[in-house]
Amino acid sequence: MTGPDKNTIFPLEQYKRLCFLKNIIKNPNIIFGDYTYYDDFENIENFEKNVKYHFDFIGDKLIIGKFCMIASDVKFIMNGANHLTDALTTYPFAIFGNGWENAMDGKNYPKKGDINIGNDVWIGYNATIMAGVTIGDGAIIATNATVVKDVAPYTIVGGNPALEIKKRFSEETIQKLLEIKWWNWEIEKITKNLKYLTDNDFEKLME
Repeated sequence: MTGPDKNTIFPLEQYKRLCFLKNIIKNPNIIFGDYTYYDDFENIENFEKNVKYHFDFIGDKLIIGKFCMIASDVKFIMNGANHLTDALTTYPFAIFGNGWENAMDGKNYPKKGDINIGNDVWIGYNATIMAGVTIGDGAIIATNATVVKDVAPYTIVGGNPALEIKKRFSEETIQKLLEIKWWNWEIEKITKNLKYLTDNDFEKLME
């Protein structure tokens, strides 16, 4: 057995609200790894609608790794939402033209970078991830969290702004997990080791 087909849209045949995201995304600036899924209360097409202010002319990317779990109403706020913050006003005069089109001559709106999410990351219902954030492998983002800064691997965060709640494992175990990168194993090896991956004894996994 090698698990579900990574190239299928609906891995649960009778449940059309959960999909493997890489098989439905049309925007080339939204990139997913294998087996990352999205579960929506209404329609899986909502995912791209929840990637907000994502304009082609800016070119920023949303990059999410393998085996991630994304709940309904998770939102990603991209760089198109940014306004000037070090000027006397944040108002975007230039976009309205009619004599205001040169307001940004010699200036640029802030660009905080891509959103990068690692592998085996669980993002809970209605969480919000801001532009420029990197979330490490194995992290958990709690329901309703607003993530405004980077999250370390295997760390649980929650709140607004999201703060560390705890580490999932000891630093030693985290380093070992980051070294073995189980999500890059051949699917046959992953399947063979499911009983250990779903346990919490790292040594058994490595035997």
